[in-house]
Amino acid sequence: MSWQGWAAIGFWIAAMALNVQVANRHGAARWARVFVPTLFGITLLVLWQGLVRGLAVSPVILPAPTDIAARLAGSLPLLWGDFSQTILKGALSGYVIGCGAAVLTAIAVDRFPFLQRGLLPVGNFVAALPIVGIAPILVMWFGFDWQSKAAVVVVMVFFPVLVNMVAGLAATDPLQRDLMRTYSASYRDTLLKLRLPAAMPFLFNGLKIATTLALIGAIVAEFFGSPTRGMGFRIATAVGQLDLPLVWAEIAVAALAGSGFFGLMTLAEKAVTFWHPSQRGR
Repeated sequence: MSWQGWAAIGFWIAAMALNVQVANRHGAARWARVFVPTLFGITLLVLWQGLVRGLAVSPVILPAPTDIAARLAGSLPLLWGDFSQTILKGALSGYVIGCGAAVLTAIAVDRFPFLQRGLLPVGNFVAALPIVGIAPILVMWFGFDWQSKAAVVVVMVFFPVLVNMVAGLAATDPLQRDLMRTYSASYRDTLLKLRLPAAMPFLFNGLKIATTLALIGAIVAEFFGSPTRGMGFRIATAVGQLDLPLVWAEIAVAALAGSGFFGLMTLAEKAVTFWHPSQRGR
């Protein structure tokens, strides 16, 4: 192994020691909660770069981070087109439709209990279907454009959000519901003023889970049929051409998009459920 590999290992040891000290001494500070994961991520990239160069790993097996960054910077128009096709059209539209339908269905299940006995088992069955099985069917039904990817995303995100929302609507205290009845509150008033606010922490748990599922569903669905653009299509074709830096560039864009999407949901959760005990001290 060359000096680059040993230098990367040395940097990794020093950075880990610094991270341990900062976490032990200043773990509660806000700057430390940002500094520790940031340094950890930089350390992984430096170690990756050093070991790939130091061990002379072939770019076909594992490209170095600098090669991936150069490929990403040189392919911004291509990556933006793939991002728009997969994330903005397929994943985001399917996410909105699937989560919105799940919330409305959960309210219907809460209002009419017989639906809970009939609908939830069916939903559990649909959620257990493998994506590689339903994606080709939905592509045949809705075509090769983003609509079929949105349909796959709807199927993937619907049930997790439905289950969490149903649990949230049932989470209110019986005494609170009795109090609303003593006030002669209608079901609509009880739903809007008591049960929906109490269900928000549960709903956001489902929404955050669905962010990851939406991205996975949209990308995997493109392996089964897509126009000549899209992240899944580009990954499949780039692997066939042994263009691994482009594959990793697409993966990096997907990871950044997923992290940003999850972060937006977290910020929305803090704004909506600021009163909940789970948000104290954050």
